[in-house]
Amino acid sequence: MNFEQARFNMIEQQIRPWDVLDPAVLSLLSVVKREDFVPAAYRNMAFTDTELPLGAGHLALAPRVEARLLQSLAVERHEKVLEIGTGTGFLAAMLGHRAQRVITLESNAAIAKQAGDNLRRAGLANVTVREGDGRLGLAGEAPFDAILLSGSVQEVPDALLQQLKVGGRLLAIVGDEPVMRATLVRRVSEQEFKSEALFDTLAPRLPGFADSNAFSF
Repeated sequence: MNFEQARFNMIEQQIRPWDVLDPAVLSLLSVVKREDFVPAAYRNMAFTDTELPLGAGHLALAPRVEARLLQSLAVERHEKVLEIGTGTGFLAAMLGHRAQRVITLESNAAIAKQAGDNLRRAGLANVTVREGDGRLGLAGEAPFDAILLSGSVQEVPDALLQQLKVGGRLLAIVGDEPVMRATLVRRVSEQEFKSEALFDTLAPRLPGFADSNAFSF
């Protein structure tokens, strides 16, 4: 398989048409080798517009969704980022290229180990994989400039919002099928949050997030 041609086709046929036009994001998609992150059995499907199984009922996001989330979060070089739901580690790798530090939290031990191995092979020394309950976040490492939920949730847990810096933002895909929306929440002050619906999409539910102590907008 010609991975470079498949990568080019993914970017031009799936990702650009879905309003991912940030040159920095498109460049990262060319540089970070997605085929090195997906499970070996699905390596030839790394560039297809579909979710890939990771085991234990977990699914990797489709490439265009990952790219749109990365663009929407707009991470800057000085920032510390928390990702909930590591999956393959591909999105964490792209975040690592843009942020100062990334901590990515995965609930499944085997998936966390594989993602950690993928990230080490890719040379991402500023990305750390932790095993744990994503609903709780990492209060001991807070506050964060940005938090990304790499999957869908019914509602955003208040515990995660409280781990944002004032001026920080959280991005999550919120809702239930058939209506889910990528929603950006900004922490305006210690007590005030403002949310903005960015785009409609569908994504697999993050494990453990079906019922949560949540913040209602």
